[in-house]
Order: sequence, then C-alpha cells, then structure tokens
Amino acid sequence: MFRTLLTAAAVSALLVGGAQAQTAPQAKSGLKTLFAGKSAAPAAAPVSPEATAEALRDKALRDHLAWDITEDLTTTIGPRLVGSPAMEKAKDWGVAQFKALGFTNIKVDEFAKPSWTRGEESAWLMAPYAMNLNPVGLGRTISTLPEGVEAEVALFKTYAEMIAAPEGALKGKIVVITQPMVRAQDGAGYGVAGISRRAGPVEAAKRGAVAMLIRSISTSDSSVPHTGSTANGEGVVTIPAAAIGVPEAEQLERLAAKGPLRIKLKLQSSFDAKDVAWNISGDIQGSEKPDEVIVIGGHLDSWDVGTGALDDATGIAITTAAAKLIGDLPRHPKRTIRVVMWGSEESGGSSDAYLAANKDALSKIVLAGESDTGADRIYSLQVPAGALDHPVIKTATRVLMPLKIYLDRAPAAHGGADIGAIEEAGVPVINLNQDASRYFDYHHTADDTLNKVDPIQLAQNVAAWTSFLYLVADSDIDFRALKPATAAASH
Repeated sequence: MFRTLLTAAAVSALLVGGAQAQTAPQAKSGLKTLFAGKSAAPAAAPVSPEATAEALRDKALRDHLAWDITEDLTTTIGPRLVGSPAMEKAKDWGVAQFKALGFTNIKVDEFAKPSWTRGEESAWLMAPYAMNLNPVGLGRTISTLPEGVEAEVALFKTYAEMIAAPEGALKGKIVVITQPMVRAQDGAGYGVAGISRRAGPVEAAKRGAVAMLIRSISTSDSSVPHTGSTANGEGVVTIPAAAIGVPEAEQLERLAAKGPLRIKLKLQSSFDAKDVAWNISGDIQGSEKPDEVIVIGGHLDSWDVGTGALDDATGIAITTAAAKLIGDLPRHPKRTIRVVMWGSEESGGSSDAYLAANKDALSKIVLAGESDTGADRIYSLQVPAGALDHPVIKTATRVLMPLKIYLDRAPAAHGGADIGAIEEAGVPVINLNQDASRYFDYHHTADDTLNKVDPIQLAQNVAAWTSFLYLVADSDIDFRALKPATAAASH
C-alpha cells in the first residue's frame, strides 16, 4: 500500500533543504481545524489562501488516494481501448468514482467515435535468415491480406531520407525506418521521431510501398514495441504498418548494410464505424461563483497492449485526488473545479466533442489543464500570457517552490490533447510540466503497468495540482483580461 511506501524521509526529500514548508505564523492555529470537517471549532485566526494552499500541499504529500485510483483502474478495468467492453466498464467506473468521492453535477457525454480492434499480428525477416520481429501494429492501421505481404525491404535511417525518395521509387517494397528517439526532460524528442508513425505509412504509400515497419518511438533499448495512432480514415490512402523493438530495428539496419532483406508481415484488425465514446465529468462546486469553472482531468482510454498506468490512469488519479482534497475543505473555494475523464485521447475525438458539448459555456471556463505525461515529478509551471506578475501567481510560485517547481516565464500553450479545442476557442490553459525523461520508455507499450508508477513522485504531482488549483479557484483572477508584458518590461 501507498502508506508504507511514502516514508517521512521520502516526503522530506521532495522539499527544499529536506524540511517541510512552514505555514504563515498567523494561520498556524487555524490550520489545526482546516481539515477537521464542517463541525470543527472556529479557527483562532483567519486562514489565508496561501496558508490553506500550503496545508493542502503538505496533506497531498501524505495522501494515498491517487495511488488507490491508479491501482484500481489498472487492476479492475485493465486496458481501455475505445470500442472495447473494458472501455464501457471504465465509463461506469468513472461515474462510480465521482459518486463515491462526493463530486456533484456528474455528466456522461456520449459522442460518435469509430473504433479499431487489433487482430492477429506477425512479422518475420525471411532473408538472409529467419528472425521473428515481434511487431505491434500501429493503432488504427489497415490490415494486410489474410495471407500477409512479403517483399524486399527499403530501409531508411531517418524519416527525411524516406521522404526524399520520389513517388514510385518504393514500388512493391516494405519500408523500414530506423530513426531513433532522443530522450529529453520535456519529451521534445517525441514530436520529431513520432512523425514516422503518424505520417510515415501515408508518405510511403505515395512512393509505392506495400507495407511499413518503424523503429519503436521509444527512448528505451527494449524489444517491446510502442503502438500509437497512425493516419487513417475516409480519403486517406495508406498501407499496413507496425512498430518493432529497438534491438530488432538496429539488427535490420546492420543487415541492410550487408545485402538485401526480405520481410513477411501479417496484420489483421477490424473497424466499427458506428461506435461511441464518452467524456465523463464531475464537479467540486464553488462556494461563491459556481458558474465560473476550472476544467482539469486526464484521459480514461488507453491502448490495448498494457494497462495504461502512466498513460493515463495517473492523470485521472492526480486530478481527481487534487479536486477531492479541495472538496474536503470546510469551505469550498469560490469557483467550481471540474474533473473530466476524457474518453478518446488515443483515438482522437474527445477534444472536439468536449468543445461541442460546452460551446455555450466557454466564457465561464476560466482555466483548463490536463495531466497526460505520466506521473514523474512536476518541475515547472507555465501560466497564461500576462499572468506572471499577478499576485495569485506570485503566491503559487512560493507555495510550489518547496516541491522544486519553478515558474517558467514562457506562456502556457498546448495544454493537452483533450483541451486543445477549447484552448483554440479561447480558454486559457496551464502546463504543470512533468519530467518525461523515462516516460517514453514505457508509453503505448505492454510495459505501461502499475509497477512503473513511482508513488513518491505521484504524490508530488497531486501536491502541485492541489495547491495551485485552490489558489486560482479561490481567487478572482481573470486570465483573459491580463495582457502580456512588453519585452522591455519583462526584463
């Protein structure tokens, strides 16, 4: 259990100098009753928002709810691919969680979402000798013929090299791209390497290829391949495509330098054009301005090859636990905090569906944020343009500093795949940036399991979200009205 894993020494290691942050002196007596419930005796002194945020932060470091949620979702439900029976169970699980934790205004918004189901998959190097390549089909890839496809290999060390080939140059070939992914704290290497997965099959098809294999979009050296969506849908001309592990890709690269290769690939899958998905939400209602809403959350769906622990059971757990801690206060903050379990991040669609369901209330969404890069520690905060010098943000910076989180002066952008549509429609967003150094070792793989979650770092995430959310929710800050500082004034 989390209680035994999160020792006092481990908690203090998260804090600057190894010491717990001190609360404001004038609030110490009030903090004794802060979490005692509505029936507690009145505090001896008013508790400031900063002191409350500090107390929430420190309580979150000892709280085990996020671990329990992650454990339950990954164990009870398991993999949660859109269109699967498990995803429908996950929808009901989400509703039950909100009810049990005291959330109100619980909603289930259904939207159309064609589904894809993985079938039989195999890939073999046939020449110069036989070798099992142990592939995993890219998400939403089309199938080969039932007997598979066998062809000579055209191997490229980078995506750019493949793009440089003229149309028709790869006719009848199976393309292999062996471009590696660069490890980075902010995960920036994913966008660069990931284009092979997202657009590679379409571009290879234009050049006449009959199938494609890519080196797993991974920062590990594992033989376990990463899946993830590739381009698909009406009007998309593509070819069957799969990922192979890092050692297998490196072996093919060495062999291709010695002579021709042949590969046989078999991928089977099915589509259901009339399937659906769901966005599920629940509120911690504001005490004074309940119509002003902060939208946070993670995505409930996952790929089918693991149990979706880091991607994104922990995002669900972090944001739900943070809101629950705030909801346990004797007095809720002024504004409503809404947690959304988005239902189709991996297959796309939940962002547009959330915008469509909330288009008439966008002006009342004061801020949005999504947790979707695992559960390793948060190292920086980015806020909307113009907010850096606002008193609420200055307070938040002080409260987050003991968690070793700094305020990044670059404005927040691209707050999350599931809030992308409302962000484009004008809703301000935040980024609580997680250390992604090891995230892409496991993401989208059979290795994305509960034992990859570090409970100490998970608790630090909850502490950061809880304290920051409380300060914004109990304030009157209007991010839309703030104007970015001029270049001269910002230095």
